[in-house]
Amino acid sequence: MMKKLLCFFTLALSFSAFSQDSTVIKSQVAHAIEELKEFIAIPNDALNPDDIDDNILWLKRKFGDRGFNTAVLETENLPLFFAALPMEDSKPTMLIYMHFDGQSVDASKWDQPNPYEVVLKAPDGDDFKVVSFDELDDDINYNLRLFGRSTSDDKGPIVMFLNAIDLLKKDGKEIPFNIKVILDGEEEKGSKPLPKAVKQYRELLESDFLVIADGPIHASGNPTVVYGCRGITTLTLTTYGPIKPQHSGHYGNYAPNPGFQLAQLLAGMKDSEGKVTIPGYYDGISLDDSIVEVLKSVPDSDMAIAEKLQFKSAEKVGGFYQESLQYPSLNIRGLGSGWIGPKRRTIVPESATAELDLRLVPESDGNRLKKLVKDYIGKQGYHVLDHVPTKEERMTYEKIATVTEGSVTDAFRTSLDNPYGAFLIKTLQNAFGKEVVRIRIMGGTVPIAPFINELQIPAFVVPLVNPDNNQHSPNENLKIGQLAYGIEALYAIFSSKMD
Repeated sequence: MMKKLLCFFTLALSFSAFSQDSTVIKSQVAHAIEELKEFIAIPNDALNPDDIDDNILWLKRKFGDRGFNTAVLETENLPLFFAALPMEDSKPTMLIYMHFDGQSVDASKWDQPNPYEVVLKAPDGDDFKVVSFDELDDDINYNLRLFGRSTSDDKGPIVMFLNAIDLLKKDGKEIPFNIKVILDGEEEKGSKPLPKAVKQYRELLESDFLVIADGPIHASGNPTVVYGCRGITTLTLTTYGPIKPQHSGHYGNYAPNPGFQLAQLLAGMKDSEGKVTIPGYYDGISLDDSIVEVLKSVPDSDMAIAEKLQFKSAEKVGGFYQESLQYPSLNIRGLGSGWIGPKRRTIVPESATAELDLRLVPESDGNRLKKLVKDYIGKQGYHVLDHVPTKEERMTYEKIATVTEGSVTDAFRTSLDNPYGAFLIKTLQNAFGKEVVRIRIMGGTVPIAPFINELQIPAFVVPLVNPDNNQHSPNENLKIGQLAYGIEALYAIFSSKMD
């Protein structure tokens, strides 16, 4: 009996932001599912400008229906979408960032004919089986999932936002904030126009704090607030052998092998425990006891992570998972030389290439880290170029490496004692009756630094989707229970006053 009472009490807390009748939220979830199906049906490949225009037309109509003033903000590339409710000077202003573009689709890798047509599936052992949308009766099963490109990243949260606004209006709730929304159409390809656009539209975007509704909640399933995101930059590193691939019988032992050169270069960048050996790479980072306490409060299991990813021992950049995210990374994201598999050939390759990504933290400047890597390569006896070497250069230098650089997306991190962060934590805890997971900085990158640097405001990620959503991958999905969670979380945030 006590267990039943506790279960009922937890359920009541989880729906405390709404009427005690849970049919209210389920009715809104049913509406949100139909709206999400309609939204997903508009392709949103970040590499296709026509897709982005089609999505903006949908957004203008949907936000306009909710009473928002909307504008299309032109940039040096694809436009941004902006929406705002009527402003009141007496209220603090919350700026919300989401994105509506998606990763490109390889339909052959999906377990459905069209990734842009939402499919409903139910858990079936370790997999999922297709079920008819006719099975969504008045008592919606929150364990069912919606499969389709951008259901979770990031169209799902946009639909959650719209439906939270609907519920607030139905309940006659006053929103104690001015609400502004900025939607990005190029997030999946780096949001390169964003820094200039934020400067250009600074007055329009002026706000007191920023909420990013993107990404998955913590694996524990608890409400989550993230205080920062790592940044990113990239390097492409190529070493050279003969001008064309050569017969390994004739020229093995004689023509320099670029694969071995590259392997030696890369191996020297890290020690056997995974720590970067390049001097100065971790400069400026210190973690005091109070920070470590917050990092350890995140309910991670290093053992469970290792088992899920199927490796025995983690690298030792940090003592545990959350601590490892506080340092910049140096990652080999791709390697290539010659041919492999059925196409393999007995040759000395003409070149070998490594694609590197460097995840950044606020203490590490991306351009500085790239310079450290290039300096390291030079110290190993390589002449470093930013182009494919000419014959004259090849005949002049013993060893040549071409290094090309990607752009830098900066990291950000808001202080853990920021009052807006405290407001978000308290609101979510009251709404769901659960301990909120506070993450100091997450591993992924969201292009938010331009807002923070230009507008001088604190920023927080309030993730809304399920952790196992397969974002960026085939079979991306959104759990219907998370759709309900997102509507409720945003409802609670938009209807709560700060102390």
